[in-house]
Amino acid sequence: MKKIIIFDTTLRDGEQSPGCTMALEDKLRVARQLEELNVDVIEAGFPIASQGDFEAVNAIAKEVQRPQIAGLARCVEKDIDRCWEAVRDAKKPRIHIFLATSPIHMQYKLKKTPEEIIRDAVKYTKYAANYCENVEFSPEDASRTKSEFLHQIVEKVIEAGATTVNIPDTVGYAIPSEYGKMIRRIKENVLNINQAKISVHCHNDLGLAVANSLAAIENGADQIECTINGIGERAGNCSLEEIVMILDTRKKDLNVYTDIVLNQIYLTSRLVSISTGMIIQRNKAIVGENAFAHEAGIHQHGILSHPMAYEIMDPIKIGQKSVMVIGKHSGKHAIGAELKKAGYDINEKQLTAIVEMVKAHADRKKIVDEEDLRAIVKSVTNLSGEKGDVVKIDDVHILTGNKLIPSATIKFDIAGIKRTIAAVGNGPIDAVANAFAVIVPDMNIAEFEVKAISASSKGIAQVSITFKDKMKKQFAVVATNDDTILACVHAFLKGANRILREQE
Repeated sequence: MKKIIIFDTTLRDGEQSPGCTMALEDKLRVARQLEELNVDVIEAGFPIASQGDFEAVNAIAKEVQRPQIAGLARCVEKDIDRCWEAVRDAKKPRIHIFLATSPIHMQYKLKKTPEEIIRDAVKYTKYAANYCENVEFSPEDASRTKSEFLHQIVEKVIEAGATTVNIPDTVGYAIPSEYGKMIRRIKENVLNINQAKISVHCHNDLGLAVANSLAAIENGADQIECTINGIGERAGNCSLEEIVMILDTRKKDLNVYTDIVLNQIYLTSRLVSISTGMIIQRNKAIVGENAFAHEAGIHQHGILSHPMAYEIMDPIKIGQKSVMVIGKHSGKHAIGAELKKAGYDINEKQLTAIVEMVKAHADRKKIVDEEDLRAIVKSVTNLSGEKGDVVKIDDVHILTGNKLIPSATIKFDIAGIKRTIAAVGNGPIDAVANAFAVIVPDMNIAEFEVKAISASSKGIAQVSITFKDKMKKQFAVVATNDDTILACVHAFLKGANRILREQE
């Protein structure tokens, strides 16, 4: 089987995505995690772009040992000098230079002839090779470059010392069939192509970045340039987690493999999302919240019968987990299985009533979490041994403003004892969290999400919080309200009761 080199450009192209700028410490954290993920190359940044970018690339080069550390440079001496200065301390440094080759770029952006472009490509490849044996050359906008000219420039830069030639679909224009042919023609027409690795860098403007990268692999590409969560310029880049899991899931058919540590994928995805502030869409392949979630009754029944019925990948393999979402589409099999897992012993009549109440609740609230299900079961079965809520709320008073310290004053009923707790915070939600922390000190937040269910200022707010107790056990709660702050209060209340009941 052929190994595919994974070149991660999250810290360079990914960070160029609007709003994704990372501080030095964020970049170091992500780079360390990319090393845990076992990527082959980390493109750490564009050193000439700013002093901050230079410092980040240099810090990563000094600290991260196993992967190759690459910096990007234009075909300009000062860029290449700065790039080498940034990566020279790496155990395995790489200089990545680029020069546009498509007619539109040559004529309107660079204002140079094809002959001048070839001259510069050769000149600066040699210049970079004087610093570093590991040089990558990218003919920018290769997918819109004339074939003969592309073959000519690739051959010339390999002669000049390029060890990797990258064929970028810079504007996401290509379709898989033509992109695959382009890679195959390079292999067939460039006489010295065996002296270098062929890389591909695909953008997602038409939603084809992963498909084009796969077509390139099928036609002989050696390296894939990609980003975590597919972030990057405009619509983003080829998604690392998607292309890697395609190659793993279909490796027998494709006869290729990667060295990626699969169980680090989900963790890396979440770290990049937090570090960049770029939220992962719920239905994102592989790492989205819904990627291994099942609500439809038919699907839930199939999963309970055999996971492979509706899951072609084992979610545990990437650090994810399969989730049964209890909602209005859920059937008796799934709801019954969840109740059995929670330790309830109910009869068929009770189950029918519970299913009806679950569907009615889901119509109003969208999602039924464990606390909602527990309350429904209690109302249907009247279980005398069922523990009620330890904490109840009598009154909530929130203050916030541009000249106020945000505060929350909450009147609690805690196992029959009345208490009033006041707390301040960075904002009203943080103040609410601090008030609940007085009651349950080990109530740690693992994930927190607030979103509007309907698109208006009068819409319903849905708050989803994943809590982690002192035993590191995680559980999720969901609460909705037409007041966002009160939705947060109700979510914290659910979490507090869950932890206290388990402590009892």
